[in-house]
Amino acid sequence: MDLIHLDNHSGVPIFRQIQDQIRQQILAGRLATGAQLSPVRDLAIQIRVNPMTVSKAYALLEAEGLLERRRGVGLFVAPLAPRQRDRDCRALLAEALGAAAASAVQMGIAEDEAMAIYRDLMREYSRRRDQR
Repeated sequence: MDLIHLDNHSGVPIFRQIQDQIRQQILAGRLATGAQLSPVRDLAIQIRVNPMTVSKAYALLEAEGLLERRRGVGLFVAPLAPRQRDRDCRALLAEALGAAAASAVQMGIAEDEAMAIYRDLMREYSRRRDQR
């Protein structure tokens, strides 16, 4: 699993940061269907949090249908239908863009200017991805 980056000053609960980052890794394909997640205790030690915090994030991801528990073996990335993956990706993007749109409005940035910034960022990130 890719490293989890926690921000203790973001105001977002730690379990939610873990949940969100694992969800993004699954939806982006960095955690493939069938991949086993680190045991609760191991991840908790790695990112220096209480094991109950990791356990809560895992339980919520399991409830979302993104993880499946195999009794006595561990937690694995559940198979996702392509339509579910697309829907979930769009929902995450809408959430992120919603925050960006609110910021733009609060700062008085015009829609055309905000869209130009977004297009520039998309091109830059696409270029970086293509260089890998």
